[in-house]
Amino acid sequence: MSTFQRTAAYHTLGCKLNFAETSTIARQLTDAGYDKVSFDEKANVYVINTCSVTENADRECKLHVKRAMKANPEGLVVIVGCYAQLKPEEISQIEGVDLVLGAKEKFNILSYLDDLAKTDHEGIVHSCEIEETDFFIGSYSIGDRTRAFLKVQDGCDYKCTYCTIPLARGISRSDTIENVLKNATEIAARDIKEIVLTGVNIGDYGKGEFGNKRHEHTFLDLISELDKVEGIERIRISSIEPNLLKDESIDLVSKSRSFVPHFHIPLQSGSDDLLKKMKRRYLTKLYNDRVSKIREVMPDAAIGVDVIVGFPGETEERFMETYNFLNELPITYLHVFTYSERENTEATAMEGVVPIPERKKRNKMLRILSEKKKMAFYQTQLGKTLPVLWEHEDKDGKMFGFTENYVRVQKDFDPASVNQIEFLNLEKILSDGTVSVQSSYQNFLAKA
Repeated sequence: MSTFQRTAAYHTLGCKLNFAETSTIARQLTDAGYDKVSFDEKANVYVINTCSVTENADRECKLHVKRAMKANPEGLVVIVGCYAQLKPEEISQIEGVDLVLGAKEKFNILSYLDDLAKTDHEGIVHSCEIEETDFFIGSYSIGDRTRAFLKVQDGCDYKCTYCTIPLARGISRSDTIENVLKNATEIAARDIKEIVLTGVNIGDYGKGEFGNKRHEHTFLDLISELDKVEGIERIRISSIEPNLLKDESIDLVSKSRSFVPHFHIPLQSGSDDLLKKMKRRYLTKLYNDRVSKIREVMPDAAIGVDVIVGFPGETEERFMETYNFLNELPITYLHVFTYSERENTEATAMEGVVPIPERKKRNKMLRILSEKKKMAFYQTQLGKTLPVLWEHEDKDGKMFGFTENYVRVQKDFDPASVNQIEFLNLEKILSDGTVSVQSSYQNFLAKA
């Protein structure tokens, strides 16, 4: 491949952790002389970072390979990420794929590119046994001027019966506190106002930090040190298991300088019977206690919930246990996932398979509940003066931002407001589900 005007394009599927890792790969290629271009532009190399949480993610990988080939039939297509680790041979046979890199190899992409040529045969695979993935590569995304995703942990030692992530990402391991603080300082130097902490199981932070399985540090140690980093206005915790979210961490967030009152806590089911079948490490009482503790010390905190519908054995009665449990909990919104069978997971052999139409019906019921919960929460925030961090996009003359507690607001686009925090009064809920804001003399005093 020519060494002149080399270009690379990137597309990320899945979670915030993937976005952080794509950004790290992109910085490697940029440092090696590749100019970054849009994924729909002609590029020498297309990197697709895949997810494999659902069947849709598998299909999306094929869709984006076709997009790359449409943009440049001669472009090299490299597949990395969870799907690449789980099914490398299957991916290598997708028309247009030239290189598949597993969990151990994805950060060594440069060592493969110079000798790589476009092929009309199946792609080259460099994969590994997942047990070999016992090291940590720090990552953070800086593509968005407003916020950065900072990877602090990878892998998972849990064995949930529906999940392939341990097979795709390996054992739980963490970055050192020193390196996390170094990355956070680099992010602050770029005038990025918000950091989102990411990982597979960030509450397990500290395990494997020094090449062993002991916790040299804890999640509480991590957030205590991050709270001292100068230049970061906001730090948001992306998702944390309820059994790993301790009272001490909740209390720290409530008194923090930079951590915002927003928690995302996976539940998956409101039926204790199903939680046991899923091999989750808590029951509904503990989950309820976590939510109650947050509400006690942060009444206006946003609380998001992951939930799965259609898991084997989810009878109508058990689904209604979940629905009623969520309906009564003082939470803010739901992320609803429809269960899909994944190879090499225990759940595929379980009895009580829920028909696909029923899974979709239950998904819709919970999404409607989520919207009701969110609007009810927004209603409680109207009339309050809150800090809003404005994003950079201009959408039909409007710009959008989030309060610390995750209320999405909008106003007329103003370039001067991009990446700025303004204290504004939340006025009313609009037809698109966002909230209008207005400024006042008192707001400027509050900002000062």
